[in-house]
Amino acid sequence: MVEQHTPRSLIVTFYGAYGRAFEGPVPVSALVRLLGAAGVDAPSVRSSVSRLKRRGFLLPARAADGAAAYELSGEARRLLDDGDRRIYGGPQSSDEWLVAVFSVPEQERAKRHLLRSRLAGLGFGAVAPGVWIAPARLTEETAHTLERLHLTPYVELFRGSHLGFAPAAEAVARWWDLASLAKQHEEFLDLHEPGLRALQSGPRPAPEEAYRGYLLALDSWRRLPYADPGLPRELLPAGWPGDRSAAVFAELHARLRDIGAEFVERQAPA
Repeated sequence: MVEQHTPRSLIVTFYGAYGRAFEGPVPVSALVRLLGAAGVDAPSVRSSVSRLKRRGFLLPARAADGAAAYELSGEARRLLDDGDRRIYGGPQSSDEWLVAVFSVPEQERAKRHLLRSRLAGLGFGAVAPGVWIAPARLTEETAHTLERLHLTPYVELFRGSHLGFAPAAEAVARWWDLASLAKQHEEFLDLHEPGLRALQSGPRPAPEEAYRGYLLALDSWRRLPYADPGLPRELLPAGWPGDRSAAVFAELHARLRDIGAEFVERQAPA
């Protein structure tokens, strides 16, 4: 399998991993060098930055020396902060469930589509039309998302336990596509576990090598905690690969992130 990393995704991943630590906005020239180290050419960086600007993720600014630069919007910072809890939090279990019940008038069906897509993006499973479910620990993030998108008039949220009538493990297998989730974890392991083994048995990587390896691993990993919202382990099939993929990412993070930061600091403005 060949892994695909889009320029736009890598830029978002860079800001999540390192961009927030810059003193001031990140100069365009530094972005070009830093993304170039991950295999993205300058025209692709510039066009992707422009798209992120149009979407309100990045804001144009000036570096200390007056050079063109970009900084995160306030909304982008909140999204990345929310993402930190998912991406770096590790597998968590929850005994309670969060249930979202929604109804959107037919004349506002675009909002219905947005609501469904955002709940799916948060890791909810579909119980029935207009009824979605997720581990209760996602309550705060879900509320923030619905408020930000002005969707709260259409939704009611409830917390509680599954009381029946199907066994909980059987119900979870209906609400989520567990085979697809397991495949995503296995693909991450296929791509990044060999690199971890090499790190475990080899010398300390050079800063640029560590930066590139970490950026690519994080770009692969950061979607998984959203696709797989941390379902109770006892309700998942035996041999669930999610625990192993989380452990691999956690060790890659511990071994590579700070070394990679040394390379990033060299690209920072004086």
